[in-house]
Amino acid sequence: MSAWALFIAPAMRWWLQGWRLRSNLWTAGPLKIAALSDLYSRDPYVSLDRLRQIVACSNAFGTDIIGILGDVKAGHRFTTRPVLLGCSVAMLGALTAPLGGYGILGNHDWWQETLAQPRGHGPVKAQIEMEKNAIQVSEKPALPLSLNGRRFCLAGLSNQLALTQGQGVYQDVDDLEGTLVQITDDASVVLLANVPDIVPKMPETVALALSGHRHGEQPRLFGWSPVVPWHYRKPLAYGHGPVGRRDLVVSGGIGCSLALVRFGVTPEITLVTLEAAV
Repeated sequence: MSAWALFIAPAMRWWLQGWRLRSNLWTAGPLKIAALSDLYSRDPYVSLDRLRQIVACSNAFGTDIIGILGDVKAGHRFTTRPVLLGCSVAMLGALTAPLGGYGILGNHDWWQETLAQPRGHGPVKAQIEMEKNAIQVSEKPALPLSLNGRRFCLAGLSNQLALTQGQGVYQDVDDLEGTLVQITDDASVVLLANVPDIVPKMPETVALALSGHRHGEQPRLFGWSPVVPWHYRKPLAYGHGPVGRRDLVVSGGIGCSLALVRFGVTPEITLVTLEAAV
């Protein structure tokens, strides 16, 4: 059991977690999304070879859009060999989808930035590298997209735990209101938000929110996270759940950060198909 949690699951396994959702708030045609979260690219857990396999697998499903949900940079010191950020993001640049690839930044993408932290704003290195590799960092603009002639918007939030203030206190750099105010018509909205806690504050113009950050709230025992506060367990911990009329999908992610195990949460590529309810 310990060998599985410490090495086999985090370094050798992943699976495809699929969700098929029907939403009363979605007016565009069926949309297929592949989401990758919490990569923490670094040997031995997420090597370049492993990342190459994950990219190839994601491409094989013919999704319409790719979402990178944050934390490309490794957030731990336990490593056998570093993976340069530019190399890992270049690998992610091989992801292909007709509507493109879009990313947001995770807290670890911010926390390791010695220049961005004191100045209180980006750009950070993960953003620069993503944009070099045709992954648009959608952290303020609400981007109009079209699927089968039907318009929708993709929006993204900057991180809610970006700036370290000491003693476990963090300052956000997100602007939910400023992002959504750009949507001036009745287009359906898909929103990328690294930390899912903000989703209950979102208006019901958002049909679907995609998040990561929580690593499935491991350890999970028979689908239950015993150490998670009750108010986070559903739907803000892992998987799919309704938040009002909105849908939220929280990816279990791929890599490891502070807890270097995967106990009850196999690394995953998250696939979501979103359709109109009628």
